[in-house]
Amino acid sequence: MYKLDYPSPIGVVEIVGTNEGILSILFTERDSPLNVKKVETPKVVEDAYSELDEYFRGERQTFSFPCIVDGTPFQQKVWETLKGVPFGGTASYKDIAISMGNDKAIRAVGSANGKNKLSIVIPCHRIIGSNGKLTGYAGGLWRKEWLLQHERRTFNK
Repeated sequence: MYKLDYPSPIGVVEIVGTNEGILSILFTERDSPLNVKKVETPKVVEDAYSELDEYFRGERQTFSFPCIVDGTPFQQKVWETLKGVPFGGTASYKDIAISMGNDKAIRAVGSANGKNKLSIVIPCHRIIGSNGKLTGYAGGLWRKEWLLQHERRTFNK
C-alpha cells in the first residue's frame, strides 16, 4: 500500500493505492503533506495525484485512473449511481434512492454515501438534503460547499 498527499486549496488529501488501483482519497486534518512521492510510488497513485491537481485547477471533470472499490453490493450500487450526478450539479438522497428503484432506501443511501472512501472521484459531495440544504460530509460541510461552488464556477465558464 502506498500513500501520497495532495495539497489541495481546501486541505491535504491523502491518496492511498496499490500498483493496481486507488483504494481511498480522503481529506485529512493535517496542515501540510506528510506522504510525499518516492521512487517506489506506483504510476496509478501518481496519476491520481495529477488528475486531482487538474480537477482543483478547473481542468478536469472526470477521472480515468483505476479504483478498487470495496463495499457491499448495495453500497457499490449507490456509489455507481453517484457517478451519474453531473459535474456542477446536485441530487438528493431521495433522488438517488428513487433512481435505484427503491424510494424507501433514503437512509441506506445516506449511510452508503457516508462510507465512500473515494472523495471527489465518487462525488458524494454532490448529494444534498431533499430540502436543498447541505447535509453531512466526512470532509466537513465547508469543504462540500467549496467543492460545489468550484464545480459550478468551472462548469459555467
